[in-house]
Amino acid sequence: MHIAVAVSGGVDSLCALLRLSRSGHEVAALHGLFLPEAAEENPALEGLRAACRKLGVPLHVADLREEFRQAVMEPFSAAYAAGETPNPCALCNRRVKFGALQDAAVKLGADLLATGHYARLAPAADIDPAWAGALPRTDGRPPLLLAAGADARKDQSYFLALVPPERLQRALFPLERRVKAESVAEVAAAGLTVPVAGESQEICFIPPDEDAYRDFLRRQWRAQNIPVPEGGPVMLDDGAGGSRRIGSHDGLWRYTEGQRRGLGIAWSEPLYVLRKEREDNTLLVGPRSRLGMRACRVRNVVIHVPPRLWPDEVLARVRHRQLPSPARAVFDGENLFITPHEPQFPGAPGQIAAVYDSRGHILAGGILDELATI
Repeated sequence: MHIAVAVSGGVDSLCALLRLSRSGHEVAALHGLFLPEAAEENPALEGLRAACRKLGVPLHVADLREEFRQAVMEPFSAAYAAGETPNPCALCNRRVKFGALQDAAVKLGADLLATGHYARLAPAADIDPAWAGALPRTDGRPPLLLAAGADARKDQSYFLALVPPERLQRALFPLERRVKAESVAEVAAAGLTVPVAGESQEICFIPPDEDAYRDFLRRQWRAQNIPVPEGGPVMLDDGAGGSRRIGSHDGLWRYTEGQRRGLGIAWSEPLYVLRKEREDNTLLVGPRSRLGMRACRVRNVVIHVPPRLWPDEVLARVRHRQLPSPARAVFDGENLFITPHEPQFPGAPGQIAAVYDSRGHILAGGILDELATI
């Protein structure tokens, strides 16, 4: 079997390449150029060339800068202008890594694209024969279902929830049963130098600096002819179905649900962002007691297991740093409606919502669209 391994220059993808180079399969490394300023001669690429020479595997480069701009950067800035808090990593996984990059791997003759994600692909037949019959099948492999990886602290199944099941059938996650420390140790023991040290940056195309973040968005809005979002009222939820104005905001894009700091409002108790009412350009705030999310609607839903096969109780996750919690999930053919058994700290519209079964298998994923709070 011919396997292409997506290599970014970080330790995880390098460990995936190392493990597969020892597997007996025909293996090649594939590096995608994503960022606008990327060039074929860069430190990460030079380091990858050295590592591939040491491992005796060929390295290929795919220039996907235009695809990344259209599929990730432009939707990211447009979502912010609309008052959402988008998740670019999930968009990248769906449309670039397991979209354009996987297509590039196929053109090279690869049967599968492997990555350094900490997630599992579980044979559906081992879970439920009915599931196996309902999932897409790839020649030579049983139907596979996305599931949480063994390393709970690094599990990335949430960020992969938007990848269509048919794309996952041609994916491979060599680190699915590993923990991060094992990957680091394995690469070091092999004498490989990691070209890009440290953890990957959450948003790779923006420096982790608030001013840089705002400057990036303004540049993107100019390039996309999107008007800079205007300010509007800040309304205090009175807890009885009403609200009153207590200040002004500088644009909904500057805030996110659950935010406490940086509101610029002096009050007798701490205030949190409860909701961004995008149609009215209004920021609704209130005390912590009003923050719980009791229901949400999810759009752009990707179904991994047909809803008729879902258990009555699922586990829902609407924030990256949140454990899945018991909930009820209903899909109406277009939108997914999630009702937690207990109110949850709210996710932000534009972020990912993922629904699991009790064993960590993903049932569906989509983009959080609307919240109902306490």
